[in-house]
Amino acid sequence: MQVATAPDRLPWTGDDEADRLIAHDPLALLIGFVLDQQVPLQKAFSGPLELCRRIGTLDARAIADMDTGKLEAVFAERPAIHRFPGNMARRTQALCQAVVRDYGGHAERVWTEAADARDLERRLLALPGVGEMKAKTLLAVLGKQFGVKPAGWDEVAPQHPTLGDADTPEKLAEYQAGKRAKKAALRAAGKA
Repeated sequence: MQVATAPDRLPWTGDDEADRLIAHDPLALLIGFVLDQQVPLQKAFSGPLELCRRIGTLDARAIADMDTGKLEAVFAERPAIHRFPGNMARRTQALCQAVVRDYGGHAERVWTEAADARDLERRLLALPGVGEMKAKTLLAVLGKQFGVKPAGWDEVAPQHPTLGDADTPEKLAEYQAGKRAKKAALRAAGKA
């Protein structure tokens, strides 16, 4: 299966260069998802560009083979790439090691070689730093933004709004407002 379409950019960071990178570099997209934890979405998906600037590449092998302490220092350099630089450096490295080991260093093979949607979901879940919610969101992003809809995609893709629906800054703001409202309602229900 090949990627049917690729967007010019994913308007998630407010930085045109970062938005283009996550749309055109599959590893950057996956790293952004790994970093999308306990930081604003914009910060998470700007991380791959900042990492590339600091080490000069987003090559999975180069990151996989880096001295872990050195990668942690790169993440911690001010301004830090993530609020938990050491942990996220190690997760990013583990992701890159899995991409090298399982996909020959080519992140796009995670989806281009999936037999069907369930296989794609299994492949996403096997990646370090990608849990069930991120795998579902990645399925939505790949299908809605890149046209990657292997057989059975409709059965495994989320039926609720996700980041996959955010193809403009306005839709991103709408999605984030809805997500905040849902979290607030859940907190309120928990206190009742």
